[in-house]
Parts: sequence; structure tokens; C-alpha cells
Amino acid sequence: MASTTPPASDAADKKLSLRTKWAIAGFLAGGTIAGLVGAGSSALAVYFARRVITPAARHEDQEVLAVIRGDKGPQVILAATPDSTIDGVFSLFFSGGKGHARIGRIVSYSPAEQTVLREVEEVYSGDLSEARRAWWSGATYPDPAAIGLAAEDVDIMVDGGNAPAWLIRAEASAAAPVCAIMVHGRGATRLEGLRAVRTARELGMDSLLISYRNDGLAPSAPDGRYGLGSTEWRDVEAAIEFAVDRGAQEIVLFGWSMGGAISLQTADLSKHRHLIRALVLDAPVINWVNVMAHHAEMNRIPYNVGRYGQMMLTHPLGRRLTGLSAPVDLKAMDWEARAVELRTPTLLIHSVDDDYVPFGPSASLAEKNPDMVTFEPFDGARHTKEWNVDPERWERLVRAWLQRQLAPRNNPGKAANTLAGPA
Repeated sequence: MASTTPPASDAADKKLSLRTKWAIAGFLAGGTIAGLVGAGSSALAVYFARRVITPAARHEDQEVLAVIRGDKGPQVILAATPDSTIDGVFSLFFSGGKGHARIGRIVSYSPAEQTVLREVEEVYSGDLSEARRAWWSGATYPDPAAIGLAAEDVDIMVDGGNAPAWLIRAEASAAAPVCAIMVHGRGATRLEGLRAVRTARELGMDSLLISYRNDGLAPSAPDGRYGLGSTEWRDVEAAIEFAVDRGAQEIVLFGWSMGGAISLQTADLSKHRHLIRALVLDAPVINWVNVMAHHAEMNRIPYNVGRYGQMMLTHPLGRRLTGLSAPVDLKAMDWEARAVELRTPTLLIHSVDDDYVPFGPSASLAEKNPDMVTFEPFDGARHTKEWNVDPERWERLVRAWLQRQLAPRNNPGKAANTLAGPA
């Protein structure tokens, strides 16, 4: 989930049709909150609700000012933004996504000129010197080969066709007993999970980096709308079946942002949930109501309008306005309220300055269910970039925690000997 902020609308959304406005008025008249908001606010609520569930193209909102030659190689001068001024390793995608460069440490930063100079670690494709606009990403690598690993291109049968995936074996000769399934976030792709593959491999796990409905690789859902986890989990279910058919005996789900919400739904609803040994969730959506309320406030959308937008997503009558084929059950995905029902060991990694998915529900879930949930806060990473700002700490935390979870169940004392040291 690159961002849960409703992105810029297309022309159709900017100017709602008269017919739609009459539909809104009719829906209000028959609802329990009639008169709560006026026609103009209702249109805004429709817009807000639709943007949350509508897949959108990435916007090249990062300005690239120049590429120069430094002492140790190429460097790029960027406009200073909240993303580009975070130290760590990231990606720039440019030329409509055809170009991709890995960007390294900050060399210098000029607050007066609002520019930042960073190292260019590698250009995987395209000509960065010709780029003027790009988008910033935490998906650092373009494919498994970039981290020195061989992958098998596989297809997973899902609703509507085949979903491409990468299968990376821990050992070339045979399937590992545990398979790590990587579930990317909203607006992202399977590239997001490449950051976790080496850690999974060190623990002897195969990795399956999947695509799912509406992500641009897998078949689109019939309604072309995100289910926020309520529908996408079925594609993860298909991935589990794929892994089991190829020798996996247990599953660990890794999820980023909305991928965390999807993973939680899978652990709750899958017929294979008894095989899910653990969840590793990075900046996960624990409570969609909290996330949407946060973004309504960020975008200065009145509270009642934001609440009405949520109601549209959950009410059967809202389908004609949102385009959803079925309502989204936000209560079923509220794991703050359902904390005691979570029975799968879960590691939550979340930066306290995350301004897309607030960390509060992650901390709350861990407080309410300490037997099952471990919360590890980061700082200064914003959204889903905890690995990028401190890969050593991220990998150490995940490795040590998973070693304890994957220790033989009949020898609980072994877990104490598998710690990798303090984070």
C-alpha cells in the first residue's frame, strides 16, 4: 500500500454526474443519517469512498534535478521531500516505470535550496540522467537476480485466471518444509517482498512472492475494486494451496500495509489456517476505520463526511455509488476490537512516524494480546520503509523472532537458544 490517501481523481470523479448526485440524494433520504450531510458533502463522501477502493496509477511526484559524477560514482540531486530526505536505501522509478535506479545514502542536504544529494548505487534500467520526474519507493530491487537468487516463474490459479509469482527455493534440490508467502501492499507489487527473501532463506524457508487481484499482474476482480483484504485473501489462499501442493508443510505470511490486512484475513478465514505458523507484518492495516478517519482528517474532510464514506463501503445500498460488487465488512477487519481472537503468533513492525497507516492500532493489538503479538516500533521510516532505513535491525528482529516461532513445537526450550541478540 503505497498510500491510503485518496489519490488525484480522474475527470469522471472530479465532476460527478447529475444522475449520480440524484442517486446520492436518494440514498441519503432512505438512510439512517438523512440530513447529516448536504448534497455537496455527499458527493465528496462518494469521491472519498471510491478512491479508497479504486486501484490507481502511480504518480511521478518526485522531482529529479540532475545527475552528477561523484568521487565514488554517480550521484543524483533531488528536490527535498519527506521521502527523499530519509537516509537509507530506496528506489526511484521513472519514465512511467520503465526506468529503475537504486538510491543510496544522503551525501548532502541543503534546507535553504530544498535539495538533497544522494548516491546512485545502481541503475537497473533506463537513463536516470534524462529523468525529470520519478516516484519514490521502498521496493529496492527489480527482480530476484538483483539479490543474487534464482527464481522460478510460476502461475497460481486464482479467480479469473492465473496470477504470476516468483518461487525462490531455499535449497535447489527439494521443497523446504516451510514456505514464506510475501503479500505486498496497496498500489505496490511483488517487488516489495524481495527485501525479506534473504532472511527467509537464511531460516531455511522457500519464498513465494505473489500477485493478487487488481495489482496489475494478477487478473482484476470483476468489479475492479479493492476489497481491502476482504476479497484479496482468497488469492493468498490459492497461494497456500500452491505451496502445499509443492511440498510445503507450514506457512509463514509476510504482509506489508494492506498486505497485512490481507494476511490477517487469511489467518482468520483460510481452510489452511492450521498450517499458518506465523505472521510477519510491516506497517499493517489493523483497523481500516482508523486509517480512513486519519486520511479524512489529513485531507480536511469533515468528520461526518468521512463517516458517511465509510458507511457507503459497508452498506449494501452503497454498491451503486462505489462500484463494489459486495459491501466491505470493516468490523470483521478491525483487529483492535478482535484482538483476543487472533491465535496466530504475529510480529508487528511499524514506524511511529507512519503518516499513511498510523502505528497506534499495531501497538494496541500487541497490548491487548501480548501472548500472540509482538510489537517492534521503528522511528523515521514513514510507511513500509522500516527495512530501507535499517535493514540490519529489521533482518535481525525478524530472524530472531521467527527462529523462536519455528523451533520444534515439542522442544520449547530450544527457542531460548536461538536468539540473534538484542535489536
